[in-house]
Amino acid sequence: MAHIKIRAVSCSVSGSGTIGLVQGASHNSACVCVCVCVCVCVYMRARLCLCVVVGEEKGNLREIRGKKAESSQLSGKRVCLLIGWGQFSTGKPGEVCKKSRVCLCNWTPHNSTLVTIGARLVEDQTQGSGFQSSRREKYGNVFKTHLLGRPLIRVTGAENVRKILLGEHQLVSTEWPRSARVLLGPNTVANSIGDIHRNKRKVFSKIFSHEALESYLPKIQLVIQDTLRAWSSQPEAINVYQEAQRLTFRMAVRVLLGFSIPEEDLGHLFEVYQQFVENVFSLPVDLPFSGYRRGIQARQILQKGLEKAIREKLQCTQGKDYSDALDILIESSKEHGKEMTMQELKDGTLELIFAAYATTASASTSLIMQLLKHPAVLEKLREELRAQGLLHGGGCPCEGTLRLDTLSSLRYLDCVIKEVMRLFTPISGGYRTVLQTFELDGFQIPKGWSVMYSIRDTHDTAPVFKDVNVFDPDRFSQARSEDKDGRFHYLPFGGGVRTCLGKHLAKLFLKVLAVELASTSRFELATRTFPRITLVPVLHPVDGLSVKFFGLDSNQNEILPETEAMLSATV
Repeated sequence: MAHIKIRAVSCSVSGSGTIGLVQGASHNSACVCVCVCVCVCVYMRARLCLCVVVGEEKGNLREIRGKKAESSQLSGKRVCLLIGWGQFSTGKPGEVCKKSRVCLCNWTPHNSTLVTIGARLVEDQTQGSGFQSSRREKYGNVFKTHLLGRPLIRVTGAENVRKILLGEHQLVSTEWPRSARVLLGPNTVANSIGDIHRNKRKVFSKIFSHEALESYLPKIQLVIQDTLRAWSSQPEAINVYQEAQRLTFRMAVRVLLGFSIPEEDLGHLFEVYQQFVENVFSLPVDLPFSGYRRGIQARQILQKGLEKAIREKLQCTQGKDYSDALDILIESSKEHGKEMTMQELKDGTLELIFAAYATTASASTSLIMQLLKHPAVLEKLREELRAQGLLHGGGCPCEGTLRLDTLSSLRYLDCVIKEVMRLFTPISGGYRTVLQTFELDGFQIPKGWSVMYSIRDTHDTAPVFKDVNVFDPDRFSQARSEDKDGRFHYLPFGGGVRTCLGKHLAKLFLKVLAVELASTSRFELATRTFPRITLVPVLHPVDGLSVKFFGLDSNQNEILPETEAMLSATV
């Protein structure tokens, strides 16, 4: 490539996206450009920083401020792509402006048997599954792209995904980004591999046993009842996604971990935890005001709070009416011949909160949105509850009315939850590093490359599902059972040795939420139209979903606001 000096450097911020586009960069100047982009992104604490260096012999780029350059004629020979995750100064999750477009022209792969696609990550973020489906339709279920300058194979389809998930520890291995490894801690299940991973799963698996779930259920039901009464007592509409995050955080801290933290301290801990989560996937540059530094600071505060709560809990565990997840974790580790250190306990509790937080809040929000969109589904669910004597209403804050076997007998409820998780899977997929070269769908996948298996795309293209874009819980009924022909067509919780340990707890939580919503609440959309959905960092409505809630009594009559407020105050 001819040596051409940098003619233009531009970094623009739109929403939470920072985009730097440099025209005419030589190899040396590309390094300068990357440094400039990193500095700007760190300074702005942008959630998504995309720095593109386009080296060209001849070309014209009129617009370099995040807008589509319609009159541009590029003949770029090489492209340097830098992507970093951080936090925007507002502290809110965001997305790159829709107008952002990056065109990588005449970029020819070498030594590759796979079709190479330009790394149009900006479009992937804004267009979501629509962009990926267009790539898939054009190039097939296995195609190559690039992420952070490294080759990435994107994989769709039950058989392809099956080979990856069942090849854990032999063909592929999980490798989290450095920021996640540091912030989550080295002692977590997610960051462990091989025998260490297998042993940790054995220890943690008891937390989600049938007996353990039965002990959590009354407490989960009470927390959800309390929350719904609080929502109904609000004179204004609530932001469902934000409140669902608070709900899942409260459930994790109070029910799973059994911490007796004062309400004010719990609120502060939640704010710190949000800062932690927002920076788990950040550019690992430890500079003042960077997202990574903010994540480290949040982790330190959380670890102090968790250690205090753990020590207090260990001193007063006698006389409890049930064993929480932390109790079970401590006992399980002893049974396997290893007593957990305080640091391992802190990392374990932080991982439990992390696992129960974002994805469950996403699924809870999707559940409420679909019940709003499909009143016939809600009414059918109420009919099933009425037949089982479970339409108790919100007038009595009673605990313990549900049992695991009762929930298991509610067939239509199970279908509703399955359909929510099929159509609105919280995460799009998972990443693996290739341990040895292997063949997938006729292609050689080289050792050292990264593979992303797509859960959402696999659901969308599964031949076993009819009308895949239609919300239809009855597809999982005994009469139809569209998911019976191969388990890897439906995998909202992953699969293989790294299948989600807490999947039964997540489904239990969603079922209790659905039962309480149907029996104790009337709710209506507070905006003219339903919001669009974004996929980053997990699937959720862009405005959080504004909904007004009203309480119902045992006869399904609306409870007056003043009565609802009184009930909430007594809980």
